[in-house]
Amino acid sequence: MNKELYSAEFLLKRLMEKMTDSIYFKDLQSRFVMVNKNLANAWGYSSPDELIGKSDFDSFREDDARHMFEDEQAIIKSGEPLEGIEEETTWKNGHVAWSSTSKMPLIDDAGKVVGTFGISRNITEHKLAELQVARYAEEIRRIKEGMEEDLRMAAELQKSFFPTTYPIFPEGVSREESAVQFLHHYNASGMVSGDICAIRRLSGTECCVLLCDVMGHGVRAALGTALICAMVQELAEQERDPGRFLGRMNERLLPILRQQDVFLYATACYAVYDAASGRMRVANAGHPVPLLLKGGEKTAGWLMDDGSMRGPALAVCEDVVYQTFEKQLRAGDSVVMYTDGLYEALGTDDEEFGEERLLQAAKRNGGLPLQELFPAFVKEVCDYSADGEFDDDICLVGFTCRSLRAQS
Repeated sequence: MNKELYSAEFLLKRLMEKMTDSIYFKDLQSRFVMVNKNLANAWGYSSPDELIGKSDFDSFREDDARHMFEDEQAIIKSGEPLEGIEEETTWKNGHVAWSSTSKMPLIDDAGKVVGTFGISRNITEHKLAELQVARYAEEIRRIKEGMEEDLRMAAELQKSFFPTTYPIFPEGVSREESAVQFLHHYNASGMVSGDICAIRRLSGTECCVLLCDVMGHGVRAALGTALICAMVQELAEQERDPGRFLGRMNERLLPILRQQDVFLYATACYAVYDAASGRMRVANAGHPVPLLLKGGEKTAGWLMDDGSMRGPALAVCEDVVYQTFEKQLRAGDSVVMYTDGLYEALGTDDEEFGEERLLQAAKRNGGLPLQELFPAFVKEVCDYSADGEFDDDICLVGFTCRSLRAQS
């Protein structure tokens, strides 16, 4: 082996010439005693010799140069290196650069610290990209927080669409004495949902009950419920026949929900009940068939046995005629409407809970009051569900005919 060829001086010279990172040696006053070609070129010098005797104060802003000087003086004093530190430096011309730097004490053969040496890699491009990503992440976080706050406000607003009080028949009696007992249960799978129910007094003896499910979840579905809620307040006073009521709803929703870039539809069940006679009239727009629980017999069945009584969902077809179905209720009977989220929960075998299981649950619990019946339904479905939760919005609304009583 040619020892002269592979001498330390030869190897150092080649390293200083070819290394793409910046290499430098400094004296005890942090002045350069040797730099490689890459550092000289990066700093705007034509030769490494031009940097000999200079310091960081000649090239960088005072505060940045002072920081680097203090780091190097600490190394000289302690003999401990600084490894893998990221430094942001501003040149005197205002240019900002980032580097990954390791600095070590320069020790002579006698073990005395005579300066420092180090190696720096320019990471400006990488760091600027990293900072840009961080800025994007922060902006996304702020936007997300704003959206979440908007959703929270929308959720509170949507809750206001649901009944806060129920009609009492006849007026003036206590809720416990009312001839009709109402109840609803609502649970959104997200902050807002597409389910909405309404319970309104129409006269001294009549009331209306609506349950509606707008396709999908989230903001678009929630906006649909807001539209429907506003329509119910107007149309319920104008149209007492449930079939014609749903027909009017369909006419109004079609041009709104069926646009070029939007396709929404809604299922609905609408009933008008007379507390004096026990007569209930109901129409259905593609909605699950309500349950009828006979309190006296403690059993349950479907309110409508004929599936043809169900018309198409709202905002799907034009000029739809919805049929009105009549049912005579007796004291103790209850009617329960629900959205499909109640029975679409999947079990461990990916099979839906289904309407038949819901009917069997109603038969087992037929004698319970609505305040106990609704939680019983929810528990049975959650127990069946693979994850113990509902994947969809759910809403139940029902009423019990406690007695037949005309307006006093």
